[in-house]
Amino acid sequence: MLLLNTDREAAFEIAAGDRIAQLVIIEHPLIEPVWSSSLSDSARGEGGFGSTGS
Repeated sequence: MLLLNTDREAAFEIAAGDRIAQLVIIEHPLIEPVWSSSLSDSARGEGGFGSTGS
């Protein structure tokens, strides 16, 4: 994934061969999911995703 800052006022071009990114290598730990038969109540209640009004 490449995140590119595009909130500039003036247009700009990226040409073939331009250097626009740096590579950062980080450790990615292996995780093992834990299944649950129930979840605690949330502030959204029964409304689900997007129901908070924010």
